[in-house]
Amino acid sequence: MWDFLAVYLHFLRNKHGLSCAAVGKMTNTARQTVSHWEAGRLKPSERQLRALDDTYGTGDLLCLLLHHARTGHDPNWFSAHLELEARASTIKIYERSLVPGLFQTEAYARTLFVQGGVQDIEESVAGRLARQETLLRPEPPLLWVLLEEDVIDRAIGEPRVMYEQLSRLLELAAKPHVMLRVVPRSIGFHPGLDGSFKLLGVARETLAYIEASGGGRLVGDPAEVHAFEIRYDRIGTDALSRSASRQLIEHALESMR
Repeated sequence: MWDFLAVYLHFLRNKHGLSCAAVGKMTNTARQTVSHWEAGRLKPSERQLRALDDTYGTGDLLCLLLHHARTGHDPNWFSAHLELEARASTIKIYERSLVPGLFQTEAYARTLFVQGGVQDIEESVAGRLARQETLLRPEPPLLWVLLEEDVIDRAIGEPRVMYEQLSRLLELAAKPHVMLRVVPRSIGFHPGLDGSFKLLGVARETLAYIEASGGGRLVGDPAEVHAFEIRYDRIGTDALSRSASRQLIEHALESMR
């Protein structure tokens, strides 16, 4: 359904002889964003499609297509999220259970795939490590990371695997563009316990990706994305400072020696 919506938006724009820039003005968005809609890389909001329904005289058809696209599962969401992650200028991650993929060592990732019963281990590990190339860009993304204390405590694989992984976290946390903070277990309930998610800032757009078993969901609707931004800020209110977070990880490392 997302593919059909993207193709139909391209068809309608050309039928009415409009440029991407013209459609961008109608929907209060950038020309490049309109191009991304038609390529299926970004998802338009209901407000934007309502404006186009009015312009093209399509009644509520575009909004109806959007509704059905959102309520169905898209197997390409994870791939789309990876593409956006590679281009993002800002990434905000809240992780409840495991070290985020961008920060995983090869041994940690391999252990997860082996214990998870993944068939092609080597291909999966290579894909996971390839994602980390975004951290090596000349201008890497700004990374805000909130990790549950459980992520630090949970033993994945042999002790050497966790020791190497925690050392990697400390190495990354020391970088100026990485703001890593730990959410202590002692605060009890907070909005993040519903599940892990991330916020991706790409060009002028912010999108959310919700982690889920067997696949996730990519969110482009501004109202829903804003709700996740508020949730992220609320979780961060009770997180430890950057220095206190590093001390907690260092203490965990010392206990493993």
